[in-house]
Amino acid sequence: MATNQQMAAMMRAIADALLEPVAAATGIPAPLVQTFVEGSTTGAVKAGKAKGRKGKVSAYNKAFATAFKRHKSKMTKKNGDWKKGCNSSKCMKAAHASVKKGLKK
Repeated sequence: MATNQQMAAMMRAIADALLEPVAAATGIPAPLVQTFVEGSTTGAVKAGKAKGRKGKVSAYNKAFATAFKRHKSKMTKKNGDWKKGCNSSKCMKAAHASVKKGLKK
């Protein structure tokens, strides 16, 4: 098993091997291509980690989640496949109907 330093060295070597042909084909200097790739990667990681404010979960949403789980357990086999004549849209429709009925009371 390689150490973290060895893995980092291997990753840098792979990155260099990928970037050099791109730099040669485009005529852009290799350090500039590397900077662009590192910057776009960092930006993508930051965008993926960006935290947004989460809204309050409504009573309907909570009831729907439990209803969907209940209907899905009835409509699936032990191996996780849908039973004959059942699919996700039918399960969703049944869950919405049961929640609608339950919240009317």
